[in-house]
Parts: sequence; structure tokens; C-alpha cells
Amino acid sequence: GGKTDILVKHAKCLEQVRVFDLNGNSIPVASLWKDRKVVVGFTRHFGCALCMKRANLLSSRKAEMDAAGVGLIIIGPGNTEQAQGFVKNTKFPGEVYADPTYSTYKIFEFVSGVHTTITPMAGIRVISAYLDGYRQDWGLSFQKDTIFNGGWQQGGVVVAGPGIDSISFLFKVRK
Repeated sequence: GGKTDILVKHAKCLEQVRVFDLNGNSIPVASLWKDRKVVVGFTRHFGCALCMKRANLLSSRKAEMDAAGVGLIIIGPGNTEQAQGFVKNTKFPGEVYADPTYSTYKIFEFVSGVHTTITPMAGIRVISAYLDGYRQDWGLSFQKDTIFNGGWQQGGVVVAGPGIDSISFLFKVRK
């Protein structure tokens, strides 16, 4: 009951969703964890300074994940070119996929809206990220795709696999 039922519901819906790798190849998202356990970070958008910081934090644990046979993935709302820009900016060592239709975000019910993005706490987090050396990629942030769709999107973290319908952890950024 409860949380387990919600995670199973998400897993079943994801079987039909496709994301795109850095070469533009369409891939069923659930296949990313069909045969392995993965940690998936979902970005607000590919130009987000806070998302770059979170990606770096996840990257700092990559050796441990590799030793445990756990894959490290970032999925972001946007297109393949934006995903490539993210990799260039962050040197992210895991896999990166684009979700131009925001399908994964809708299924996981990640929040979106001005009220979730422009808050005093978000301002403090941005200042902290800037003090730590992270910078917003304004070129990616102001692309039409991001402005009209992903600019207000929040993300989260999912731990899934092995098995298409195996989602063991879901964290949603609220603000």
C-alpha cells in the first residue's frame, strides 16, 4: 500500500516513455534500469546552476557507484543540444539524456511553476552555488524551449532497477 503503490504506478507509466541520448537516439527510459540499478538525477533545466551543483555532488560518489555496479544518470527537460551543453559545462561522468516532452517529469509529478522557483530559499541556494563557483548557463537558460517549458520545472532523484518496474526511491524538489 501507500508509497509502494505510487512507485509501481510510476514504473508502469514509464514503460512507454522515451528519452534521447547525446547522439539523438530515442531510448525507452525504463530500459535504462532494466538490467541494473541506477541513480537518476532530474534537472530543472540544462542551464541551471543549482542542477550543475547537484550533478557535481552526484559525480563525487561515482567511484562508489561504479564499485557497486550502480549507474549514474542525469535526465533533463530539453533537447539533445542542450544536454550536450550540460555535459560540456559540467564534465558530468555519467550518462545524460534529454526529455523534450517532459514525459518523465509529468509521470513523476515533479512540481513546476514560478511559486516553486522564485522563493527566498531558492535565492539563498543560488547565492551559495555562485559562491561555490557554479554559474548559470544563460545561453541554455534563455533558449525558447527552456523559457516556455522548463524554466519553472523542478526535478528530483530516482533510484531504480534492476527491473523495469523497480523504483525504490523517489525524491521531489519542492522549491
